[in-house]
Amino acid sequence: LRLMPKDQPVDLNVELRELVFEGRIWDVVRDTFEYSGQTLVRDYIKHPGAVAVLAVNESDEILMIRQYRHPVKKYLWEIPAGLLDIAGESHLDAAKRELTEETYHEAENWELLQVFHASPGGNSEQIDIFLATGVKPVVSDYQREGEEIDMEVRWVPFDEALAAVQASEIQSPTAVIAILGYSNRKK
Repeated sequence: LRLMPKDQPVDLNVELRELVFEGRIWDVVRDTFEYSGQTLVRDYIKHPGAVAVLAVNESDEILMIRQYRHPVKKYLWEIPAGLLDIAGESHLDAAKRELTEETYHEAENWELLQVFHASPGGNSEQIDIFLATGVKPVVSDYQREGEEIDMEVRWVPFDEALAAVQASEIQSPTAVIAILGYSNRKK
């Protein structure tokens, strides 16, 4: 009998947690903890988490956005996504909100597609990607600002998006994981 590998949560005793930097969205913390008989100290970004939406229409197109990302100095083709930054809001409700805010669309059907850690060696961020179908335009009074002001929203044929991922022409990890995950589901 061969078991599939499966990530496992571990509850280690953190002896000391220090706030190294308090940011607008995330903080840098320093944890001191015991692991395998050693005292370790690790700095990492404490992140509230995020959600993303792979919206698919009846023509097998996905709703993508083109957004400027300053740390990498690029316009990236992404899927709608956003922070879990409203207290008490479920992950699904956050995904619905982000789809409407970023694309002025809503969806009838929702299911969890994939969950992943963005950069587990130095960041606590977990991203839940939802698959949304039955997508239609909706009127919204949400006012985009910052890098969202000139965001382009476009329906992209799924096969073209998949080819762009395979050619490393789409590099946003959330979009890459969502597109590959959906591709495997379609098989």
